[in-house]
Amino acid sequence: GLAAVGTARAADQQLTGAGSTAIYPVLSAWSDTYHKDTGVALNYQAIGSGGGIQQIENKTVNFGATDKPLTSDVLKEHSLIQFPAIFIGITPVVHLDGVAPGQLVLDGKTLADIYLGKVLKWNDPEIAALNKGASLPDLLITVVHRSDGSGTTFTYTNYLSKVSDEWKTKVGFDTAVSWPTGVGGKGNAGVAGFVNQINGAIGYVEYAYAVQNNMAYTRMVNDSGKTVSPSLKTFGAASAHADFGSAGDFFHRPAGRRQLADRGRHLGADAQGRRQGAERASAEVLHLVPEQGPAPGREARLRAAARQRGDADPEVLEGPAGHHHLQQPQELP
Repeated sequence: GLAAVGTARAADQQLTGAGSTAIYPVLSAWSDTYHKDTGVALNYQAIGSGGGIQQIENKTVNFGATDKPLTSDVLKEHSLIQFPAIFIGITPVVHLDGVAPGQLVLDGKTLADIYLGKVLKWNDPEIAALNKGASLPDLLITVVHRSDGSGTTFTYTNYLSKVSDEWKTKVGFDTAVSWPTGVGGKGNAGVAGFVNQINGAIGYVEYAYAVQNNMAYTRMVNDSGKTVSPSLKTFGAASAHADFGSAGDFFHRPAGRRQLADRGRHLGADAQGRRQGAERASAEVLHLVPEQGPAPGREARLRAAARQRGDADPEVLEGPAGHHHLQQPQELP
């Protein structure tokens, strides 16, 4: 999947990228396979979406990764293109002695009230009403949030703005906001670290970090009033509502031009820099690259490497609004 985002020639033997910490776990796995197949290494700095945007705008890296989509004006100003790479799932995580993953239930309003500093203890009636019969501790809640410019924060605060008018009015959403309360951690790893250290803490991380750190994630009550757990199934159901065809700031490769994508969806770029597709999908990580195509022959080399490994030739899939991509029949780890 990295072939289409690379702007360095194969002779350089290294691609450089920076940005989203949410994409890092899967990008790390992809880069190992890509290096074995092509001999091209990936040097990716997981510094947060804000830092990735800044570095690609300054042209100090080959690509940036961000959960926050850029507007048409910004893309044009810096001669950039953007396209979706993966869908991510963000989940609240807690540290409460004796509380197992998925045992605690929250809803959007309660989550917003916690981050507004209105719900101060874990046995607050608002939380107790969602967890009938549970023994909740008389313990102060420690709110943990991101301290850096973060696409995960953009997505999380965007959600809070949709479920709470008070949050939307007082705080709003962006990669960095004026948090009403709490302590800040750098990156998904920093938030996970603080939550694991502090009994009574609550934070938000990309689901892979919750799994890797054996964290107690919460279940959430969705718009339909159904209590759901974070999983590939629920994230997939949410991603099905992404409307790629009705907006205009994502890049796609015209008919006849194709891209190799391994496990995640990428929308490719042609040499002329045409833009079509969708404007934003708040639960995605986007790749930002300068307006030029991939190094000549890269797709053919990846196909040859796949055949050498004995893999099936990637299947041509028809994406939204006529977009084409190539996808190996594999699941996310």
